[in-house]
Amino acid sequence: MIHEIHLLTKRRDEMLDITAQVEELLVLGNVQDGLAVVYSFHTTAGITINENADLDVQRDILRRLDEIYPWDMAEDRHFEGNSAAHLKASTVGASQTFIIHNGKLLLGRWQGIYFCEFDGPRARTCYVKTLR
Repeated sequence: MIHEIHLLTKRRDEMLDITAQVEELLVLGNVQDGLAVVYSFHTTAGITINENADLDVQRDILRRLDEIYPWDMAEDRHFEGNSAAHLKASTVGASQTFIIHNGKLLLGRWQGIYFCEFDGPRARTCYVKTLR
């Protein structure tokens, strides 16, 4: 079964912790063992795993991506003017796969699942597919 997680982003660049929403879907579907694929079908957003204990990690990631892919590149040819967002999304990637064991995601102590917005604010959707 495929589930949707609907998000409203507030800023151009932000990382939203969606770990709890993904875990809730496992409970609702009574998934005990298998895999979960979390996927963004947006070309200017991505999915990543990273530290969820210190918010400065997300701030640093976004700042560093801005350094690598600045918005004010006059030579960018994409007519929408959001080439930086496309490059960031390609770097982060569109999906992550997780192991489910005994009804829980196998995540490290400090790991969380993040929806990465690079062209907000927007209404976004990511998908979760569980495989048993």
